Amino acid sequence: MKKNFEFPNKIPVFPLSNFIIFPNTNVPLNIFEPRYIQMIDDCMKGNRLIGIIQPKKTGDLKKPNLYEVGCAGKITSFNETEDGRYLIVLNGICRYKIINELTNDKLYRECEISFDNYKNDLNENNEIIIKFSDFKSIFNDLKILFKKQGYLINWKDIEKQNIDQTINTLSMASPFSLEEKQVLLETNTLAER
Repeated sequence: MKKNFEFPNKIPVFPLSNFIIFPNTNVPLNIFEPRYIQMIDDCMKGNRLIGIIQPKKTGDLKKPNLYEVGCAGKITSFNETEDGRYLIVLNGICRYKIINELTNDKLYRECEISFDNYKNDLNENNEIIIKFSDFKSIFNDLKILFKKQGYLINWKDIEKQNIDQTINTLSMASPFSLEEKQVLLETNTLAER
């Protein structure tokens, strides 16, 4: 298990369309909207956890409905720019399921959540042994797909990662639809993903 991870029952959520994070992945974020500046300010005073979640295409434009499953990330790097933006790096920790959205007087949204279905995300050892050589044909197909889509992927860096980081990173970076990325996020095991 990851050291010192406490399972909070509520977290601020950051709805980002067609954007997911997975455990053991890092993503840089450029924060500039006042509601998310407030969210980061509040998070930095506490456990530094944010729930990244995808909004659905339903609900109010300013407050869309949310998918039920997201991933909690911890702010591991924080910089403020001269123009008041925040540049952060978020490290994916564990997926969660929304129980319900909380009413608050803040600019950002908060949800009551449960990590119960995804506590295996904290295991540092894979539940199965997978090698890069097992995925040679898949990686070759992905290289062709990414090249056609105009993505530049540093495959040497990816090959240095462990296999779960690689699969999760490629799932995040793949040119899939919002719904397809959500299916990948909700997949229970690495083998299924």
